[in-house]
Amino acid sequence: MPSDSFAAEAHRIRQRVMDTLLSAFSALSEGLLIVDRDARIVWMNEQYPRHLGFSDPAEAIGKPVEEVIPNSQMRSVVTSGRPIMLDIMEFGSESFVVMRLPVRDETGEIIGGFGVVVFDDPRQLAPIMSRFQNLRHELADTRRKLDEARRTKYTFASFVGASPACLKVKDQARRAARSSSPVLIIGETGTGKELLAQAIHSASPRAASPFVAVNIAAIPETLLESEFFGVAPGAYTGADRKGRSGKFELAHGGTLFLDEIGDMSPALQAKLLRVLQEKEIEAVGSNRLISVDVRIIAATSRKLQEEVEAGRFRADLFYRLNVMTLDVPPLRARLDDLPIIAESLADSIARRLGEPPRSMAPGALAYLARHSWPGNVRELSNVIERALLMSDADTLEQDDFAPILPGLEAKPRTPPGARSRTLETVQQDAEREAIVAAIAAASGNKAQAARKLGISRASLYEKIGALGIGSDKH
Repeated sequence: MPSDSFAAEAHRIRQRVMDTLLSAFSALSEGLLIVDRDARIVWMNEQYPRHLGFSDPAEAIGKPVEEVIPNSQMRSVVTSGRPIMLDIMEFGSESFVVMRLPVRDETGEIIGGFGVVVFDDPRQLAPIMSRFQNLRHELADTRRKLDEARRTKYTFASFVGASPACLKVKDQARRAARSSSPVLIIGETGTGKELLAQAIHSASPRAASPFVAVNIAAIPETLLESEFFGVAPGAYTGADRKGRSGKFELAHGGTLFLDEIGDMSPALQAKLLRVLQEKEIEAVGSNRLISVDVRIIAATSRKLQEEVEAGRFRADLFYRLNVMTLDVPPLRARLDDLPIIAESLADSIARRLGEPPRSMAPGALAYLARHSWPGNVRELSNVIERALLMSDADTLEQDDFAPILPGLEAKPRTPPGARSRTLETVQQDAEREAIVAAIAAASGNKAQAARKLGISRASLYEKIGALGIGSDKH
């Protein structure tokens, strides 16, 4: 415990500092006054009176502060106990930048107030205000860029293709855009599920609001809850003191895209279901509910119905999400679209790389059509980019793709597990390969492909239907 002599010395030092500060303020400030708890002036420095229209400070002592300074807010300070740190006060033709503070006794009771003129000309604040305005502009610019990042980049025109399978899924997506019901997009990886989700948002009444995407498979399980619902200030050690908004709150009024929803844990599935039912979220470490208006578009490369039957995905959440379903076909099921997709990808990749546009030779397209494309359009994009980087020619030929996808010149091998093939099966496979190659070489033009094959257009369509070309049958 400090000794009595130390305590007495500490009190003397504090009192001296306060006296010194008061003297310094009095000498430096163009206006300084003290009022009692009734807002009556008890002291004023010598400089203030000449700004207020009289010469002797003693003339103001004992008067209500408003009688001397009509626009004073000192009464508000001593009544409320709340300081006014910076304010502009008008008096006649002059303006002052002032600061007002309450004065309390040892018990904390307000016994008066203290006012000081910080600047007798508001223009002296110009450098501070200029910096403040710059900071405001920087904040507005940052928010604008963040809003742009949350806007969609794709529309239905970005989902390239004119095959029946492509047109069907685009028609279903346009119907989905007209409502706010949840949408479940099912398809293999690389088929363009997020592209369709963005297109739906862009064509919906929510287009002007945020589109927020979360890849559930890419975020550690322990972080998903805070990523979805946000974190309250100081919720745990290391948490932001200001808290952090979750994806649901960021997507308020817009669309939340949940990619790879099939990878979500059972515990989080239950919480997501509650949010969809109640339209309320609760941040981690908070006990306050926040209402949210969010349209959910979910996507998965898994067979979600089988996941439900196996007990790995909640049936009630599946039915909540599965209001409108889009089944995106794999690239191998719409090879009619391969030429136009390849040309579109070649153009966009060349622009991104800063290179001149390249064309695709018919032989190159026919060669690409022989591949099964397990990675779908994403794999096709990768293959075309590699070919563009390795070739300087204006037109990409088959030889540019052969090193990347070797062995496609040969006929398809017998599928694994098949012990024998009938003559009819061999003939069907040969016809299928010839038709697919002809359509690819003709850039999807069926009439031109029929002429190349030496058959009528009607016969070509008949064979396409019989052989299952452009569907999941082959």
